[in-house]
Amino acid sequence: MPPLSGASVTLLLWIFGRLSSFNAAPPTTQKCDEALATTLPHNAFTSSSVFTSGYAPGYAKLNKRGGAGGWSPLDTDHYQWLQVDLGSRKQVSSVATQGRYSSSDWITRYRLLYSDTGRNWKLYHQDGNIWAFAGNSNTESVVRHDLQHPVVARYLRIVPLDWSSEGRIGLRLEIYGCPYWADVINFDGQGVISYRFKVKKMKILKDVIALKFKTSESEGVILHGEGQQGDYITLELRRAKLLLQINLGSNQYGSILGHTSVTSGSLLDDHHWHSVVIERYRRNVNFTLDQHTQHFRTNGEFDHLDLDYELTFGGMPYSGKPISGGRKNFKGCMEGINYNGDNITDLARRKKLDTSSFRNLSFICVESHTFPVFFNATSFLQLPGRVEHNMVSVGFQFRTWNTNGLLLFSALADGMLELVLVDGKVNVHINVTQKKNTRIDISSGSGLNDGEWHDVRFLAKENFAMLTIDGDEASSVRTNTPVQIVTGGTYHFGGYFQRTSVSPTLRSFQGCMQLIHVDDQLADLHAVERGRLGAFENVSLDMCAIIDRCMPNHCEHGGRCTQTWDSFSCTCDGTGYTGATCHTSIYEQSCEAYKHLGRASDSYWIDPDGSGPLGPFKVICNITEDKVWTTVMNNLPAQTSVTGSSRERRTVLQLNYSASMEQVSAITSSSEHCEQHVAYACRTSRLLNTPEGTPYTWWVGKGNEKHFYWGGSGPGIQKCACGIERNCTDSKYYCNCDADQKQWREDSGLLVYKDHLPVNQIAVGDTNRPGSEAKLTVGPLRCHGDRNYWNAASFNTPSSYLHFSTFQGETSADISFYFKTSAPYGVFLENLGNTDFIRLELKSPTVVSFSFDVGNGPVELNVHSPTPLNDDQWHRVSAERNVKEAVLQLDQQYQEVRPAPPQGHTRLQLYSQLYVGAAGGQRGFLGCIRSLKMNGVTLDLEERAQVTPGVKPGCSGHCTSYGMYCRNGGKCLEKYNGYSCDCSSTAYNGPFCTKDIGGFFEAGTLVKYSFIPETAAAPNKDAKDISQTSPLETNLTQEDLSFSFSTSSSPSILVYISSKSQDFMAVVLRHNGTLQLRYSLGGLREPFTVDVDQRNLANGQPHSINISRDGRTLWVQLDHYPSVSYSLPEESDTEFNNIKSLFLGKVFETGQVDPVLIEKYNTPGFVGCLSRVQFNSIYPLKAALRSHIAAPVSHQGKLVESNCGASPLTIPPMSAATDPWHLDGGPDFPFNEERVIPDGVNRNSAIIGGIIAVVIFTILCTLVFLIRYMFRHKGTYHTNEAKGAESAASADAAIIGTDPNFTETIEESKKEWFI
Repeated sequence: MPPLSGASVTLLLWIFGRLSSFNAAPPTTQKCDEALATTLPHNAFTSSSVFTSGYAPGYAKLNKRGGAGGWSPLDTDHYQWLQVDLGSRKQVSSVATQGRYSSSDWITRYRLLYSDTGRNWKLYHQDGNIWAFAGNSNTESVVRHDLQHPVVARYLRIVPLDWSSEGRIGLRLEIYGCPYWADVINFDGQGVISYRFKVKKMKILKDVIALKFKTSESEGVILHGEGQQGDYITLELRRAKLLLQINLGSNQYGSILGHTSVTSGSLLDDHHWHSVVIERYRRNVNFTLDQHTQHFRTNGEFDHLDLDYELTFGGMPYSGKPISGGRKNFKGCMEGINYNGDNITDLARRKKLDTSSFRNLSFICVESHTFPVFFNATSFLQLPGRVEHNMVSVGFQFRTWNTNGLLLFSALADGMLELVLVDGKVNVHINVTQKKNTRIDISSGSGLNDGEWHDVRFLAKENFAMLTIDGDEASSVRTNTPVQIVTGGTYHFGGYFQRTSVSPTLRSFQGCMQLIHVDDQLADLHAVERGRLGAFENVSLDMCAIIDRCMPNHCEHGGRCTQTWDSFSCTCDGTGYTGATCHTSIYEQSCEAYKHLGRASDSYWIDPDGSGPLGPFKVICNITEDKVWTTVMNNLPAQTSVTGSSRERRTVLQLNYSASMEQVSAITSSSEHCEQHVAYACRTSRLLNTPEGTPYTWWVGKGNEKHFYWGGSGPGIQKCACGIERNCTDSKYYCNCDADQKQWREDSGLLVYKDHLPVNQIAVGDTNRPGSEAKLTVGPLRCHGDRNYWNAASFNTPSSYLHFSTFQGETSADISFYFKTSAPYGVFLENLGNTDFIRLELKSPTVVSFSFDVGNGPVELNVHSPTPLNDDQWHRVSAERNVKEAVLQLDQQYQEVRPAPPQGHTRLQLYSQLYVGAAGGQRGFLGCIRSLKMNGVTLDLEERAQVTPGVKPGCSGHCTSYGMYCRNGGKCLEKYNGYSCDCSSTAYNGPFCTKDIGGFFEAGTLVKYSFIPETAAAPNKDAKDISQTSPLETNLTQEDLSFSFSTSSSPSILVYISSKSQDFMAVVLRHNGTLQLRYSLGGLREPFTVDVDQRNLANGQPHSINISRDGRTLWVQLDHYPSVSYSLPEESDTEFNNIKSLFLGKVFETGQVDPVLIEKYNTPGFVGCLSRVQFNSIYPLKAALRSHIAAPVSHQGKLVESNCGASPLTIPPMSAATDPWHLDGGPDFPFNEERVIPDGVNRNSAIIGGIIAVVIFTILCTLVFLIRYMFRHKGTYHTNEAKGAESAASADAAIIGTDPNFTETIEESKKEWFI
């Protein structure tokens, strides 16, 4: 359910402010702080035992010195207790303790139990645990504890847990509270109370229902009301949980479904009082059970609850209506029933209501006759049975959270019997060792560790055994195995720790049992308690201390809670969250955040509010050079046709997005800019009815508001784009479609007012005339920028800080931010309470600290960094505290985890303002803090910094942290809200300068880069020639050349660099596809050549080459192999003189050119792909393909941009014999195929195998060659170009536009080489 707005909550508080008058608690004007024990008589105090008469419990009154000065028991152990009878039910608010006067006797820790009857005790709970109170440290000081939740009881019992090491248990006490009274009604499961309305039909806008109940039943209807229109409200127990069902109305077509169901609590069949309050105003509901409140909104669209005649309490009305569904009536007690100000219990007592269905209406609560027993891991209960009898008959009820445990063990006269819980099933094992071993194993039930009461009955006699679970006789498990049973006479329930010849498979049980039967007789546990029957160890009698640690569920965001007796755990699979309580999102908050992790454009899951209520959702992130666009798609098909609509009956097009409206709003609110393209194509269909008419069509955006402007215009301006630009088809109108012409017209443009976006609905109202039609297109929502991610503040003085409202993170808190500083220490933030606090700080240049106190004492987590953190670079800190653990993480890799104590306070209670930076200047923070999020909410540091002295909004210097993402020589440029990569001085493009720029060369295509300005014309009239004086030196002693290529043809010239002299440099593919480097620098009769590889590199696969020269030394690297060095001969010159031009693909040059190149390699020219070509500091191919780059470059022939030469390397490995970089088979070189044949292997077999391998390899090569010939790139391009080149803006556009499978064709041609 969506949470209530702040206004709704305020309204509810105002409406329900009088709720306290409905409760049976004392008036708010009376302070509930009376001393209740001081005035009690001596006999109101009882105890487990008394040391001597002077130590009687009646002397245990605070500050009294009678007798021996307080109570002390006979034995100082964990079985002692002191009990107080308050005379009647009282509301207890505080407990105070004191040691025995003038002694060394006191208690240091104790538990509090309470009861209405002196039976069926309930342990006091706090913060989800059985609470242990801190006691005294001496005899005279008084330690008082105010109860977090006051209790109502007549009897209180103090159970000492620890005591003075110098003496024994000693106690004086006082109970503080006030009188309590309430009307009680006992419901027998048959009768109901009918509250009749004054009118037959009630149309109710608001309700307040309050009551208390207690029961031993797990099922039963507490209240019910319904109406003939289908409205209803029902509160009932189901499986000991409270279920509230409300329906404010559903329509007859089923399009509006109003049914709403909410569950709260568990283990409510414990026969203890539970308080319920239901507050409803319209669709907003507060549902409170025992101080735990759930806020929700009912489904549907109606606000009133329409009820007929009556509201019944205790069950369903006797109307025979089918809605009852066979539900049970409530059996138990209720008190303080109030409905909209009427005291139902008082009206029933005064016989103002219909109670005729009761056989005997009683205003006294009938107590339960059960006697529960609580077992821990060291407990057992021993009960006697018949000795040497031929039948075993036992029964009991149990409840537990543990999957395994020992329920019952009995040593037979000749064997053993055990009932164990294994994986949530009850297993029975009987082992009889008479003349021969006989074993019986039967099993029944499943999921019996669900915390509910389950009934077990087991019967065994001669040749027969039967196990029945939950009274289901039809599902009883029976066996007729021949066996003779002879009982041993002793039964151990819940544990067996004796070391005997026969032992159970499990030793202990954690849980509760009741209604224990042995030999068909109910065990007298009162006699056990008094020591007259059986024996026990470490059990708690007359109570069941079970706790549901999954209710309320601390697992957030849909995490699944599972528990054992002592703890719970959360399963976060499939939620998008992680951590002990599924609190922390595993996704980044925006596309901007993914960019700064170095990610490329793709679909990503984002979570804008982190740990907040919004779930993660998928968006498209388009990461460009200057902006990061977030795209959310909708389901409206382009050119959706609309006909038959009019003003009276408009056609409404509903748009659904790939995210909810709340999620989309999170994007738009944090973005710097959003836009959505809309287009209305029309034929005899008016749009806005300009210039002054009522619009025929409108659209609905965020907030369900109608808007009467169109794309290209703005709010309040009833115009289309052509009306703003004054170029409409008919100047009398502000929209093309408003001219109402029979020809197709269109009004389109961008909606850019982001507070109105996205478009949710479009209502079309003028397509019902003859020939009238409209076609609508609504594009995806596109936004860029993330103001939350870059929201930053700079702290310039040690005393500067920002303050915000108190941080609300009682049971679950997370904090995350980025910081950068050059200071060695400083407090990032802190928030204080009375004793509680939370603080994050830089304690030293390498240590970040997270400290807090929730009432159990200070806790500090420290994360150490291996490098200094005051390096003026951004570092990320995230801290989380929940009821399970605390976590501190630095830079998403270093972390410390601290488990929470198993018992103790869990709520963080803060009262001061939140200070970002140290308040008061102590260890103040100097530097920048950015993107500060607390429980999913981004704090607006910039807004607060604008009005705070010593703090400035924003922070510079992002490149120090993110410049590493600019690759391949790209330069990081600072921006106010981030950075960008300048790729202008690289051979790459893209947001991180990682996108290869390449081109496809057809036969005859060449690119020429001139190092010296030329006056001659370009090679042909179509060539691009932008002359510019090159800053490059024309006489070189060192060069760096790198590029990648792919081709299937040879020979060809890849790169040629000419000069005005005879010097040149060339990289060529020879006829056999091998790569050769040719250098001519003068001094040699023939060019110096390097045969780079002996393999055929014209194999259609991409290859990369890096060549460097410094003086006489050459380094050549091919693909991923290590670089190899060569030396020019001593006779060779070392200076490349008067470089003139660089050619790619083919040489078209005047002057001195190597005749061998022209003759052997220049015709027909390179056919294939070249990519990321770089020579020293120039990028000729990029300059040729980017018209905005001013450079002395020209090209001839068709040059189509393509990255087909830049794909990942997929070449087969070299053999060691032909590999010039072979490292003698070293372990770091994985491509050595040479293998040493071990001695003793048949050489003939090796020769035959080699011949077969050669034949197979030849066949495969032939097939590959044929396939390559059929799917050559050249053929693909020619085929596609002929289809649409006339109308395309470029050859590239023609190819892509006419062949949708273009990309797939290229990819398939790459994949074939994996064969």
